[in-house]
Amino acid sequence: MRVITTGPRLAVMLLASALLAGCASTADEQEAPDLQERQLYDEGRSALEGGRYTTAINRLEAIDTRFPFGDTAEQAQLELIYAYYQTDDWEQARAAASRFIRLHPDHPQVDYAYYLRGLSAWQAGRFSLEGLRLIDISKRDLGASRDAYSDFRELVQRFPDSQYAPDAQQRIVYLRNLLARHELQVADFYLRKGAYLAAVERGRWVIERYPEAQATRDALATMVEGYLGLDMTERARETLRVLIDNAPDHERLDGRTFDPQYVEADPITA
Repeated sequence: MRVITTGPRLAVMLLASALLAGCASTADEQEAPDLQERQLYDEGRSALEGGRYTTAINRLEAIDTRFPFGDTAEQAQLELIYAYYQTDDWEQARAAASRFIRLHPDHPQVDYAYYLRGLSAWQAGRFSLEGLRLIDISKRDLGASRDAYSDFRELVQRFPDSQYAPDAQQRIVYLRNLLARHELQVADFYLRKGAYLAAVERGRWVIERYPEAQATRDALATMVEGYLGLDMTERARETLRVLIDNAPDHERLDGRTFDPQYVEADPITA
C-alpha cells in the first residue's frame, strides 16, 4: 500500500486554502453575495431590524447597484439612509437622503428622507460634547447646525401635516436660538475690538433672520452699543426705545437708561 505524504509546499497550499475559506465565510456575513433582489432585500431588512447595520448597508447597497429599477429599489434606498444614520455616518446619510429627494420628489415617504437628512445634520452639529456641557455649542463652527435648520424648515414648509413635522418644529426653535446666540457671540467680539459697524450689522442680521429667537432682545442691545461706538447717538436712542418696548426688564436697562458694556460712552436714556 502506497502512503501519500504531504510535502512542505503542499502543506502551505492546504493551509492557505483553509485560511481563505475561513475569511470568505466571515466576509459573507457582511458582504452581499450574488443573490436575487428579493432575497437581498429580505436579508437587508432582517439585518436592519436586528441592529446589524453594516450587513444591512451591504445588502441594501447591493440592491441599489444591481437592481436600481427593481421592485424594492425605492424602499431599499430609504432604509439605506436610516442604516447610514445608525452607523453615525452623517455625511453618507445626508447624501443618500438628498439623492432620494432628487430622484423621488413625489414619493409618499419623501418627508421621511427630509427628516433623516435634518437629523443627520443635527447630530453632526451636536456631537457628544454638548451633553457633557464641556463647551458652549454656540461658540463652535455651526455649519452642520445651519444645514439642520434649513432641512427642518424645508420639511415643515413642504409637509406641514407630516408626522415628523412636530418634532422638526421643536428642533427649529432650538436651532434658531442657537444660531442667533452664535451671531451675538461674534457681535460681542466685534464690540470688544472696536468694530462697531460690524457689531451693528450682526445685531440687525439676528433680528431679520431669526425674528422669533429670544436673542433678538440682546441683538437690540448690541445695536444700541454699536451705535454709541459710532457716535450715532440718535440712532442709538431709537433702537433703545425699541428695546424698552420689547424687553423693559432687559438686564442692560436701568429703567429707561442703557449703560454700555464695552464702549467708552456715557449711559443714554430713551
